[in-house]
Amino acid sequence: MFRLWSSSHHQDNDPLQHEVKINELKAAIGPQSGRSLQFCTDACFRRYLEARNWNVDKAKKMLEETLKWRSTYKPEEICWREVANEGETGKVYRASFRDRSGRTVLILRPGMQNTVSIDNQMRHLVYLIENAVFNLPEGQEQMAWLIDFTGWTLSTTVPVKSARDTINILQNHYPERLGVAFLYNPPRIFEAFWKIVKYFLDNKTFHKVKFVYPKNKDSVELMKQYFDEKNLPTEFGGHAILNYDHEEFSKLMTQDDVRSAAFWGRDDKLPHYGNGHSGAEVAPEPVCLAPVAS
Repeated sequence: MFRLWSSSHHQDNDPLQHEVKINELKAAIGPQSGRSLQFCTDACFRRYLEARNWNVDKAKKMLEETLKWRSTYKPEEICWREVANEGETGKVYRASFRDRSGRTVLILRPGMQNTVSIDNQMRHLVYLIENAVFNLPEGQEQMAWLIDFTGWTLSTTVPVKSARDTINILQNHYPERLGVAFLYNPPRIFEAFWKIVKYFLDNKTFHKVKFVYPKNKDSVELMKQYFDEKNLPTEFGGHAILNYDHEEFSKLMTQDDVRSAAFWGRDDKLPHYGNGHSGAEVAPEPVCLAPVAS
């Protein structure tokens, strides 16, 4: 039995076997066209296989469900002007810094919730996940999440169903995109919510979630392994001043919308934005795009 397990374990870590399985998955999915073709890169196939422990059949089912979801939800078509009002308080936004591994960082502040529509909140989050992926540097495929619980109360807690849906989208349609998630100084009342939510997490995602408490030296040191204190906002125990400027962030997102539209082949006509509710008319900066945001 040990010999069988050892042989299987060796195959799962064998680069040549990985290439074989990527090709098997590619053949199983079949020819794609349009945006599905852009999405289904070798790196994409690899992530779905990793998420399913290199089981081709399970990875195929997972990827097919994602392609179906993307064809109906169309996450790549969401523009900032459609979700800008959700971001007015900075409850979720892409940070201006990266972690030590070069990952894009999303900052989430659930205590800053400002709307009631679960559907719109989800579109806002999906938009920013797509944006985080789109802005990954070459050679990096994962993002990091920093979750600040300042101002969080049970009254601002998202419904359990919404939390489950968020987890399902992240795990099922963006597999292996989350590198680490730090929950910084959650209040004790969060424990009851976490006891429910953690059962929605698969084993891999569960082990990427790290709790950090300012008075717990080990957890603080763990966070320092991932982030430079000079870049980390004071809200997360660092030295940088966190100052979310919605209008400036809207301009940045509008520039990204222009690049994203060009990448995905959309012909968007982005209007001038005022007070952060639409995009400023700016030319996109020359950026070396990462591989397809798959």
